[in-house]
Formats: sequence, C-alpha cells, structure tokens
Amino acid sequence: MKLLIGLMMLPLMLSAQRKINVACIGSTYPMQLQELLGEHYLVNDFGLAGATVLHKGDQPYVKQPVYQKALASNPDVVFIALGAEDSRPVNRVYLNDFEADYRDLIRAFKELPTAPRIVMLTPVASFATDSTGIWEKVIKEQIIPGIQHLAYTEQLEIINLHMLFVDKATFLPDKIHPNAEGAALIAQRLYALLKQKQDAAFDLFNKIEQPHKRSSFYGYDGIDFSFMGRSCKIVKPKWAAPHHPWVWRARFWGHEPQTDIALLERGFHLVYCDVVELYGNATAVKAWNDFYKLVNSAGLAHKAVLEGMSRGGVYLYNWAAVNPDKVACVYADNPVLDLKSWPAGMGAGPGSKRDLALLKEDYHITSDDQMRQFHNSPLNKISQIVRGNFPMLHLLADADEVVPPAENTLPFARQVEALGGKIQVIHKAGFKHHPHSFPNPTIIVDFILSHVAL
Repeated sequence: MKLLIGLMMLPLMLSAQRKINVACIGSTYPMQLQELLGEHYLVNDFGLAGATVLHKGDQPYVKQPVYQKALASNPDVVFIALGAEDSRPVNRVYLNDFEADYRDLIRAFKELPTAPRIVMLTPVASFATDSTGIWEKVIKEQIIPGIQHLAYTEQLEIINLHMLFVDKATFLPDKIHPNAEGAALIAQRLYALLKQKQDAAFDLFNKIEQPHKRSSFYGYDGIDFSFMGRSCKIVKPKWAAPHHPWVWRARFWGHEPQTDIALLERGFHLVYCDVVELYGNATAVKAWNDFYKLVNSAGLAHKAVLEGMSRGGVYLYNWAAVNPDKVACVYADNPVLDLKSWPAGMGAGPGSKRDLALLKEDYHITSDDQMRQFHNSPLNKISQIVRGNFPMLHLLADADEVVPPAENTLPFARQVEALGGKIQVIHKAGFKHHPHSFPNPTIIVDFILSHVAL
C-alpha cells in the first residue's frame, strides 16, 4: 500500500517541480524577468528585431523560424510585445489587416495543448519625430486601439506599457527602443503581474440583475444599465484581485483614464453612478448610498477607492462625509471643495452662471444671501470626513484658473491636517485646470495600491 501511494504521489511531485514556461515575443526584457522570477520559472526570449504583426509587413513574425520555436516551446505564459514596427510607412499601408493578423497569431498560441495565459503588451512610447520611421501618432491612434479591441474580443489580458514610458525619454536613447533601465521597468511590471494573486472565479456581472448593455472600455468588459433612475456603468478586470477592490469614478467618465486602466490591469473594478448635476446634495448622496448597497452586496469590497476630478470632488467628499467608514482612500484632481468658489464665483475664479443656476435649484436657494451662507460643501464637512481616517491624495494645478487652489484644496488640506487627517498634495507648478492626472499615472496608482489590500 505504501508503494502504491508513493507511485500515486510521484506525478504530483514531478508536476510541482516543473518550471513555469514563459515565452517572450518581441521585446528586450527576458533576462531581467528571469532574474526576478527565479528558478521556478523558465523565461525564453523569442523576440526578433524588426518583426511585424502584419503578414504583409516587411518582416512578418509568423513567417520567421523563431515563431515556430515559440510555438514548439509549449509555453504556460505568453507575453506578446509587437506592433511598433507596424507603424513604419512600409508597413502602415496594411494596417487595415492589423487586427485580423494579430488574431491569427493569438489563436495559434490559444490552440496549444498547454492553453497558455496570453498577455498582450502595447508598444512603449516613441519619441522619434520623423514620420518616416516608427511613429508615435500611429502607435497611439491605430496600433494601441487595435490591441485594446483585440483584448476585448479575444478576452485577453493587456498591459499598457505606453503609459509607463511617456515620461521616460531617457530610457529610450534612440527614441524608440528601451535601454537596460527600460527593460528592467517592463520586467518589474510583468513580474508583479505574474506574482499577483487572483480570484478568477468572481464575476460581478452575474450578480447584476438589472437589464444591461455590454460595452468595451479600453479593452475591458463593461456594462451600462439603469438603477433607480440613474445611469450606471461597471467595468470588470480580466480577473478580480482578492477582496475585490474597486474604484468609484465620481464624474467625467472616461476622461484621462490612465489611472483607471492601470488599476483594471491589477484586478480592480471600475464603477460609476450618474448624479449629474446634483452637486453632492441629499438626493445625490442617497443615490450613491443605494448604488453602494448594490455593488457591495454583489461582492465588491466594503471600502471603495473614490476618484474625482474637478466638481467630482464635491460628489465624492459629500458622500464620504456621510459614509467615512466605506472609503479606502481618495484620489482628487483639481477638486471643487467649496461651491461658493465654483460655480458661484464668490472668490477669485469666474464661476459658472449655468452651473450656479443648477446648484441653486438643487439646494433650493432663492437669494444671493442664502448662497453666501451656503455650508454644504466638502470644506464645511472636514470633521466628518476625517473620521474615516482614510488617506487622501490631491493633484493640484497651482495656476488653476477655474477652481482656485487658495479657495479649495489649500484650505481643505490645512484643516484636514489640523484635525489629524491624512492628506498628500502633489503640486503641478505652472499648470491650469486642464489637463487632469498625469500621462504616466504611476504615482497615483502606487498611492492607491499602498492603501488597498490585494
């Protein structure tokens, strides 16, 4: 009997000792990734300089011997980093075939007996200004959208390397190809992806009973639906992180989505409940309370990451003042924190007559004197907000001409700190109200990741 048990255990022991086979197609990072992953992984470099996705390109990857070697390796994981070379003039004339040709490549790996995990990597940013070579405009406007569409239709993971390099020109000495530092940056991102824990069985959409319409958000599955008369959206990651963290976008859905995309890559859900334009009044807070119950009962974490740009700051903080125990952290970007400053224009800013009229209607304000006595802004609710003991990150354009810093974030931050709250303000010297966020959202993403259990 002991011998029989021993023989039965042998395949399991051999399986446990087998290295995870990683195939890297079209990039410069395999050596660094192997060092990070260690002895339990085998990282193979199947890259080829100048290779194209396009079958009619000047060097189609699928027509090269290295492609057959990649297939024959029977990988468990496949990273595909192709597309930049397809942006060159000799190849871009065939870009109408890009998605179909990329799909052929993907499906060849899908059909392998190992059924590998396939991850598409977008091209990095190009700093070359000559349109006769690899061209940033084509990468941004055609190549990356094509890859994102494939990620949606083929249900594949996608890592946006472009965002990670838009402020890293020194990592591309020839303006096109990453150096050792750039390769290390890619390797670190892929290492984090492979090591991150997943709850692949969780599907939030199965818990949403409301009729909904499917949509795509930069390669991710989304649904649009109505809940208690409000337009709502949810985007799910390719797999959920344990504990099911989520980002609640307060306003301006899809605007400067860099942080949202980066967190979707890491297993966060992204949600939205339209309370336009209620300016954080009681009706808005109730609508958000109801929506919170919906998504929390469906399985999302007890605490949400709140994200608000401009007037979105009013929505998120007025809700947080009532629900401080339901907030993991806040990312606010040039936020409106005093409605007397904007839209009322009772300070240095111009305000907005149209929005002021809506604000007065929402709060039943009938006179200028009532407006001067208004006290339902986040700036009036700091004691309630800091009860949650959650960290806050504000991006602040020092030259904001719409939402004056001296009337919004600066006094808010001083009072938060005076009451023992946690707030970090990142100043954007010389910037006006737009653009929000950063092209590379790493500093924002790292802040959120440091305060959310994964």
